[in-house]
Amino acid sequence: MTTSSYNFKDGLGPVPAHKHPNGGGWVANTAYVEDTVYVGPDAKVYGNARLRGNAEVHGYARVYGYAMVYGDAEVFGSAQVFNTAMVSGNAQVYGNAEVFGNAEVFGNRTFK
Repeated sequence: MTTSSYNFKDGLGPVPAHKHPNGGGWVANTAYVEDTVYVGPDAKVYGNARLRGNAEVHGYARVYGYAMVYGDAEVFGSAQVFNTAMVSGNAQVYGNAEVFGNAEVFGNRTFK
């Protein structure tokens, strides 16, 4: 992993980050993203977010804060998952959807 810096435009300025090996999207070094996760080239993961399993984040989606995305969940389009929200199972969050706070989207649910 080659570390450089990236400005996620969250008010913190450039922070240590790297391009994810599976998809090439930017991931802050403070976030944890397993190699099995797909982070598309325009997607962003930062803060203390945690992504595990076969999760996918692509399009212009963002996952940040203390959010978790895991299992076979998918976040895409311009969707955002943040704060302490969780998306899991086969759930899909997409379009301009925002999942935040203590919200949980799981199972075979779709949120757009």
